[in-house]
Amino acid sequence: MIQVGAPAPDFTATDCQGRPVSLASLRGRRVVLFFFPKAFTLGCTLETRAFRDNHALIQELGAELVGVSVDSVRTQCDFAAQEDIHFALLGDESRAISRAYDVLWPVLKVDRRVTFIIDPAGTVESIIRHEVRVYRHLDDVLRYLQEHPLPA
Repeated sequence: MIQVGAPAPDFTATDCQGRPVSLASLRGRRVVLFFFPKAFTLGCTLETRAFRDNHALIQELGAELVGVSVDSVRTQCDFAAQEDIHFALLGDESRAISRAYDVLWPVLKVDRRVTFIIDPAGTVESIIRHEVRVYRHLDDVLRYLQEHPLPA
């Protein structure tokens, strides 16, 4: 897995609104990039809802939110519609983004539950990993953003 202080790998994908999303296009802004195993599963739904319910707060704290799983774009879009998600959810069916961040489980080939906080220059600031305690991702993201505000 890439480490804190490393450059975050760039990626380009299409979100559910048909917009291209790339890390390069988000330069100048802090990014919370969270990987989750599978749309529509209990833990991933709970985690994504927690991010959804705190999306405005994350933006107020100066970060853009992007979610990724190895699901197809169509599955991600169905998931986003069902859960009323308005941040970018990316389907990584080719697993290119997941491989770049080295977050795939070796045998299952689904994403680990890992969140990267990426600074405005594109460097990994923090990595949060909790496979089972799904709410810890949001709690740790909010704590980090509050304790490490960007300079005004």
